[in-house]
Amino acid sequence: MKRLKRLFSPSYASITLLISALVVLFFLISVPFLELMELKTIDLRFLSRGLIPSSGLVAMAMVDEKSLDAEGRWPWARSKIAALIDTLTEDGAKVIAFDIGFLEPDENSGLQLIDQLSKQIEALQLNSKQLSQFLDAYRVKTDNDQILADAIKQTSAAIVLGHFFHMTREDLNYEITPAEVQHQLTRISASRYPLVSPTDGNVELLPIIEAFAPEGNLEIFSQVADSSGFYNKTPDEDGSIRWTPLMIRSGDGIYASLAVQSAWHFLNRPLLVVKAAAHGIEGVQMGDAFIPTDEYGRMLINHLGPSSVIPQYSITDILKGRITPGTFQDKIILVGGAAMGIADYIITPFSTSMPGLALHATVIDNILTRNFLNKPSWTRIFDLFAIIALGLVIGFVLPRLNAFKGFLFALMLFSAYIFWVRWLFVESGILLNMVYPLLGLVLTYIVLTVFSYFTEERERRRIKKTFRHYVASEVIEEMLEDPNRLKLGGEVKTLTVLFSDLSGFTRYSEKYRPEEMVNILNEYFTEMTEEVFSNHGTLKEYVGDELMAIFGAPVENSRHADQACDAALAMRNRLRALRLEWAELGRPQLTARTGVNSGSMLVGNLGSVHRFAYGVLGDQVNLGSRLEGLNKQYGTEILIGQNTASLVKDAFVLREIDSVRVVGKKEAVNVFELVSRSTDMISREQSDFFDLYAEGLSVYRRRQWQKAQKLFRQASNMVGRDQSCLVMADRCRIYLDQPPPDDWGGVYQATKK
Repeated sequence: MKRLKRLFSPSYASITLLISALVVLFFLISVPFLELMELKTIDLRFLSRGLIPSSGLVAMAMVDEKSLDAEGRWPWARSKIAALIDTLTEDGAKVIAFDIGFLEPDENSGLQLIDQLSKQIEALQLNSKQLSQFLDAYRVKTDNDQILADAIKQTSAAIVLGHFFHMTREDLNYEITPAEVQHQLTRISASRYPLVSPTDGNVELLPIIEAFAPEGNLEIFSQVADSSGFYNKTPDEDGSIRWTPLMIRSGDGIYASLAVQSAWHFLNRPLLVVKAAAHGIEGVQMGDAFIPTDEYGRMLINHLGPSSVIPQYSITDILKGRITPGTFQDKIILVGGAAMGIADYIITPFSTSMPGLALHATVIDNILTRNFLNKPSWTRIFDLFAIIALGLVIGFVLPRLNAFKGFLFALMLFSAYIFWVRWLFVESGILLNMVYPLLGLVLTYIVLTVFSYFTEERERRRIKKTFRHYVASEVIEEMLEDPNRLKLGGEVKTLTVLFSDLSGFTRYSEKYRPEEMVNILNEYFTEMTEEVFSNHGTLKEYVGDELMAIFGAPVENSRHADQACDAALAMRNRLRALRLEWAELGRPQLTARTGVNSGSMLVGNLGSVHRFAYGVLGDQVNLGSRLEGLNKQYGTEILIGQNTASLVKDAFVLREIDSVRVVGKKEAVNVFELVSRSTDMISREQSDFFDLYAEGLSVYRRRQWQKAQKLFRQASNMVGRDQSCLVMADRCRIYLDQPPPDDWGGVYQATKK
């Protein structure tokens, strides 16, 4: 059960993986809102790139307001379109393409009048050869459809007519029979792709856009034109056009767009092949030019800018000869509407109202310059990789940084990905997904930040709960500011421990009421604990009348030995002040013995699964306790071990007392009395006493018992009486009668803890 709980407990890794999996799922199912956001990022990439000059190989002859004012309302007589073809042909146009369809006969009132006259003459039986010839000649002159057909047939320019597809049966407001559909397909047969390669015969399985039926041009035009192409547009969900189909399937054929047919004729009709693969369409091969598409046969339009980027001319100016000769030489001229009411205005990244004619011109320009944007099939795999990679990177790095650095890192990663994706778009024409990878990054950052906040808040409460009785509130705040310095697990560290025990407390407790002794003990511990806390110590425990403290943990501190010694001296001074207060109250005059030792020890939360406490273990800890007990033998108040002495010798006044092998230890240790801070003034008498004791100790270690005994007694008399001097002098007396063994080494074997 515990293992299962750990398995499903939240962690940075599990949260990161969960969010990455969620975003991958969003990516695979294509969430509409996120897809719309992605489309907007494509627009931003275009806008940040800026305008691109057109090749100049494509121009637009536009039915604009100026032309309508000069030439009359639309639709114009097709004889006027014929005149436009003649004018463009004379100026050297290579291809003339129409973004308009000639789907119905021209509304010609003159031709209708001639037909009525012919019928009336026939009814009146007015047989006049001259009249019939006149009417026939006039009919030819006023048959605008025939005039346009003749212009198409006679021009040296390639003529590409425009048609459109009804995408579904519901698009039609009338019934159409299969035979009529086939008839319409015959009208547009010139726009059919000749080859699909490779193919296994299952062309119908390719995910090409399907259309129900085309609406082709009249046979009088389609039979004489070089080709035709559809001008259907496929806006995205937000109404903007970013993709354009280069092919539509209808019946058993695949048909090319107006832009493809125009470019194909301009390039002198090279081999034209639809390239297919297992996943769908890859693109269109036009001679040595390859036009990349998505699997549906749609080309990602490389928008050049607003419609003004493509050269555009008013048709009335062309007809009136106001255009510089040679303007249309060897160019593709797209004819279509631009005036409000007759033009289909579209939305692009650069414009909210661009004539649809300019869209076809842009696509043609892309094909001729081979300036394509592409979203290859491998980009889908890369997008998945980016989603996972960005999430994992932020999930790995964020827990290792503080809040501010984590925010900066996330912001830098966010910006770097945007910059790189934009760079690929602008410089290489590669379209990568931006929203989903950034969504994974942002979600991971937000969730991990919130998770970290609550985790850290829980950790803060745990730290406060764990240490509020052990360390000062200032130290707790220091822990919380830098939790990395806090190590609660068991580890071996070099620390300093302090043991302090009240001397004779048990004896006094027999003379005073228990309540009084409890009050005394509580007051003592309160005062002593404050000194421990003031010197960055950690209270380990109270055991009877003994206090134990740790320095250097849980917050790491290289000055742990100095702080322990400062605490020991402060505790001694505070107790002296307490004794004065207690004397006035008739309370016992208690003294304390303190042992301080430094060394390697195990520190951390120690205990059982039911209860644990923060503490330390090790030989150096035990030695600290033994030093506290040695004070009784030598009559000192504070004894420190040689490890501590080596760390604090420059900051404190020390007196080396002896070399002792404490109970339970094989190794001897030099013990020192902690006298004061080195900055504190000591008397000349005290200094001489220390020197005399040190000389006695040196002689003692050279086994000169009589001389050492004399020096120790002199030192004791110098200060009135010193127990440590008397102990050493008495030991010299014993050694005079019973010398220690030759390997003695100046070490005293303690017999009591």
